[in-house]
Amino acid sequence: MSVRLMVGTGKGGFRVDSHDRRTWKVSEPFFKGWKVTAGVRLADGRYMAAVASDIYGPALHVSEDGENWEQLPSGPAYPDGGDRRLREIWTLRENRGVIYAGVQDAGLFTSSDGGGSWQGVTALNDHATRPAWMPGAGGLCCHALLFDDTNPDRMWCGISAVGVFRTDDGGATWVPKNAGVPAALEDEHHKGIGTCVHGLAQDPDDPDRIFRQDHLGMFRSGDGAENWERNEDGLEAAFGFPIVIDRASRYLFAVPLEADQYRVPVGGALQVYRSTDAGDSWRSASAGLPAIDSWGTVLRGAMAVDNLDPGGVYFGTTSGTLHASADLGESWTNLPVILPRVLHVSAWVD
Repeated sequence: MSVRLMVGTGKGGFRVDSHDRRTWKVSEPFFKGWKVTAGVRLADGRYMAAVASDIYGPALHVSEDGENWEQLPSGPAYPDGGDRRLREIWTLRENRGVIYAGVQDAGLFTSSDGGGSWQGVTALNDHATRPAWMPGAGGLCCHALLFDDTNPDRMWCGISAVGVFRTDDGGATWVPKNAGVPAALEDEHHKGIGTCVHGLAQDPDDPDRIFRQDHLGMFRSGDGAENWERNEDGLEAAFGFPIVIDRASRYLFAVPLEADQYRVPVGGALQVYRSTDAGDSWRSASAGLPAIDSWGTVLRGAMAVDNLDPGGVYFGTTSGTLHASADLGESWTNLPVILPRVLHVSAWVD
């Protein structure tokens, strides 16, 4: 069984392949010079990647093999003449045959024909609270999507610096779900928004149990995001960006950073923290990672799991380093490569 990583950077994408999760082969860059901001492997086996340029804007490409790419003729787009500009595609997900794209300026788009055409999710994109939406340091972006495997009408999205929204009716209406999370940018007219969600993860066996790395801490919900509580016991810092969950073990992984004006590993020691008890407690799982003089940040989209047994965990840093664990974080390999600033990591198994 082989694992393929798609690593998106500020200067292109890279395929990173392994047949044993011990030795890795890194490709030459594809989309050289372009930001590669998101990737997904579709149910039909194709790869889809989002790229962006400060000059030309965003675009979507598809590939049968991850090596030869074709640009799609169209992608998500806001109507001409409005005050919104689609700058980047931050996340790509597929669920029940529909492809979802979360974008900056914040919004959500869907495609039901494999990416041939795209429609905006109007109820979210034109939400009543939209005039009060404010960007975080990374921009005003829809970057996280979760789905309820037991209910096709129910899903969640995370928008920075606005918060979590949920729909229970297939996207016809969306409601902010941030009770218990302090506001980072509070608005006096819309009390339910202004929280800055950085990342979301979901228990594979319980769609109502959701984990949230936020600007102001680590949180957990047991009721589908109706209410949130802190779950930070053992974390050396509650600030960070990514949070991922391994499907088989249900172990959680996060990367604490010194908050918030610094956004670097505490003391220059790059550490991954792991929870084996659904967020009740966290412990460092960092053997093999650089313990000194490592100051690169791990961005929200730059960590992934492969869901093998035992699970593999992978992440890249803004310093261009790439790290892999084949044993749920018990030990780490630092890949012998220095890439451009890592924006995105996806992992797929063949």
